Amino acid sequence: MLKSRTGERSTAQAPEAGVELARATAQVSQTAELRQVSGAAACSTHGNKHRATLDDTEEALLPPLPGRDFVNPTDGELEELAAEGAKFMDAVIKVFCVHTEPNYSLPWQRKRQYASTSSGFLVSGPEGERWLLTNAHSVEYSSQVKVKRRGDDQKFLAEVLAVGTECDIALLTVADPAFWEGVTPLVFGALPRLQDGVAVVGYPIGGDTISVTSGVVSRIEVTSYVHGSTELLGVQIDAAINSGNSGGPVFNDRGQCCGIAFQSLAGSDAENIGYVIPTPVIQHFLTDFKRNGRYSGFPVLGVKWQRMESAALRASHRLAAGQKGVLVRSVAPTSPAAGTLRAGDIIMRFDGIQVACDGTVPFRTGERISFHYLISQKYTGDQVRLDVLRVGQTVELSVRLASPDALVPLHLGGLGPSFLITAGIVFTVCCEPYLQSEYGADYVSESPVKLLDRLLHGQRQVADEQVVVLSQVLACDATLGYEELYNVQVLRFNGEPVLNLRHLAQLCLACTAPFMRFDLDYDEVVVLHTEAARAATSEILELHSIPAPVSRDLADLLPPAAAQAAVAAHAATAAAPPPPPALEAELVPLSRLHAWELGGRKS
Repeated sequence: MLKSRTGERSTAQAPEAGVELARATAQVSQTAELRQVSGAAACSTHGNKHRATLDDTEEALLPPLPGRDFVNPTDGELEELAAEGAKFMDAVIKVFCVHTEPNYSLPWQRKRQYASTSSGFLVSGPEGERWLLTNAHSVEYSSQVKVKRRGDDQKFLAEVLAVGTECDIALLTVADPAFWEGVTPLVFGALPRLQDGVAVVGYPIGGDTISVTSGVVSRIEVTSYVHGSTELLGVQIDAAINSGNSGGPVFNDRGQCCGIAFQSLAGSDAENIGYVIPTPVIQHFLTDFKRNGRYSGFPVLGVKWQRMESAALRASHRLAAGQKGVLVRSVAPTSPAAGTLRAGDIIMRFDGIQVACDGTVPFRTGERISFHYLISQKYTGDQVRLDVLRVGQTVELSVRLASPDALVPLHLGGLGPSFLITAGIVFTVCCEPYLQSEYGADYVSESPVKLLDRLLHGQRQVADEQVVVLSQVLACDATLGYEELYNVQVLRFNGEPVLNLRHLAQLCLACTAPFMRFDLDYDEVVVLHTEAARAATSEILELHSIPAPVSRDLADLLPPAAAQAAVAAHAATAAAPPPPPALEAELVPLSRLHAWELGGRKS
């Protein structure tokens, strides 16, 4: 089970982290020599090391200083090494966040707010911008974010500039210039290689001060990002990543930041498996933000493809000996590729790079990686060149990459859920967080089959198509007999196909027929008296303390006076103040439990 590591407190550490890193640095040279002599045998010892402490440290990986005895350093050399380590450690911060998440099952409400702590670090933008980086899940649906530097007793208010849900990265800044005084931003390093040593620095569970754990790079491949429900390049390490390490930097042996800690693999069969967001993904996020002034996401090609490892499959598609590629199963109707690629095409090359029959491409020396990696290196709107085999003929095509356009969204990008209430019937849009809210962590096996099919295999036929569901029926006289209906898709209203929730709201508000007829999935039908339904709506709103019959994004469909009242009511509901300082300490233990549950809900 993969878990995002938002959390609270720090693991075992020395009172003076600089000394701790100095002692650990002293062991790097010795271990490097052992690796040169014994190779893999020396590397195998890392599996038994977990924490860096004053008396028993593992390899820490800040840059070695020339002209010193690293095996048996003197006290003076140890102090000099500690000063070098402190320079990097001072750029690591602790993030305090108050979250107020939407309630997808009751979309007019928000859940009880909770607090969490995580890690982050300071970086400099291309034009000298003062930025902070942490994980997206560390500040998701934040109502207040504060940060504190190492060794400081003051917390500073931070502003969230961008949240990249897919890549689990968030960009923050602090307006107070006092926060930036006397600190050096971290410098990014290159993508590490297998067996390279790394050190994870942050504020995980177990204590209040900074903590260091270290290990080696175990694997580099396209990895599942739990928070964003997507797949991007990831680095697997054997250093401990615990709750609270989220957003903390991962250093290489030159003191450069080579990634961001963000999740770990939990389970009886897994031990010391942590995951790091590598620098190519971080740089993509920052470049995207700098180009567009916002985060626009990672692009997709807009096709579903299949491996061609079967010799019979290759022969049936006229793939000659020596030719390789993947088979296009379908093309998303709303993607730019729809007018260029066809089902049955074989993608042989992507920007001149050979795609193998197993869907992999060359990646550095002696390694291969998923073909999806090439797409994730591009930006939304980029043109790519594809060499395609079509009915035995090779053709060269140019395709524009676009943002993901899933029929059932995997997330709402930080927005709240939309809803419509008619009489006591609550309509909303089906998305993955909604299914999680309704059916818990096992929603993939517990959700209705047809909604799961639309989540896993559905494709939009038009750009703004949505799966509108009847979420629940609030009991009233107008809905008598329908109380047991829930979580079923709405197909038609008075015979007209429902395109999306806005379309359904327009049809309901403009209805002049004596009856409202909703045709649902599984051939179920709901019929209401139009006048009785409208009269019952106001009663339901008052009874259940619902601010408006529609969500804020649909308020413009109401008459002007009602629209203004709806917007004002939603604003008053959303303006929940953060807890006072005295209460924050009481919320931490509760948020700690919540953070563990939050991190594991997308396993």
